[in-house]
Amino acid sequence: MPSNQCPLGALPARFRRTRVLIVGCGDVGQRVAARLPAGVRVLALTSSAERVAALRSQGLVPLRGNLDDAASLRRLAGLADRVLHLAPPPGAGGRDARTRALGQALLRRTRPRALVYGSTSGVYGDCGGDWVAETRRPAPRTERALRRLDAEAAVRFLGRAGGVRASVLRIPGIYAPDRAGGTPRERLAKGTPVLRAEDDVYTNHIHADDLARACIAALWRGQAQRVVNASDDTALKMGDYFDLAADLYGMARPPRVAAEEARGQLSLMVLSFMSESRRLLNQRLKRELRLALHHPTAETGLR
Repeated sequence: MPSNQCPLGALPARFRRTRVLIVGCGDVGQRVAARLPAGVRVLALTSSAERVAALRSQGLVPLRGNLDDAASLRRLAGLADRVLHLAPPPGAGGRDARTRALGQALLRRTRPRALVYGSTSGVYGDCGGDWVAETRRPAPRTERALRRLDAEAAVRFLGRAGGVRASVLRIPGIYAPDRAGGTPRERLAKGTPVLRAEDDVYTNHIHADDLARACIAALWRGQAQRVVNASDDTALKMGDYFDLAADLYGMARPPRVAAEEARGQLSLMVLSFMSESRRLLNQRLKRELRLALHHPTAETGLR
């Protein structure tokens, strides 16, 4: 797909002057910007002066602002027709003041037509390996997931209070060969263990390019106050995923250990992922956002 081709096809003439604001314009945000048609003006919020030139070189309009400084966000009011919010929450606590500050800024003047927030599938907590639809009640088990759920609530409030078509993408593990840390190679090279089959958990994935296309689809097609699981079709346990990657890369499969043994070898972050098991259903992604995945399984994406 050419870099300037939108997965929604050619946009109608009335959309060609659309202004899209990307908040949190990292890897996925830049993939989104590259896939929007040339007629769409893309604004990117950044708190880093060092990033301004790089964003401008990609054809984006950089805007200086810091989500931790509400006053610096005032200039965002009325600037964009559609907003994509991919910025992470603060690093501690159970609330996301950053998303609330962004929401207040967007409510000051003419509100955007659409707001899409990139959340995490971690808000579901441990589901015991069940298939999980968006109607399942969230049960976050970590502060990180609690912050994301708080951000979702702020986004929904903005939708109700401001008449904005607000939607949420719940995102699992993101991978891509050209994404920093986007493949299992580094972990396989270190020989980091995975759980033995009887202790293993289901994990979920989305290729970064497909996630970018899902973000664009949600900006134009997302339903108001709607949650969508942005996941591919893969139904693999974590150990099987790393075995698959090892076989594709011609590397040694990781060692398998019992859950008790893993607690003494792995970081708390890795252990938190190993303590939750779920399989995401993605019918809304396909039916409502009408997204045809380019990488429907981890095997095709890793190849």
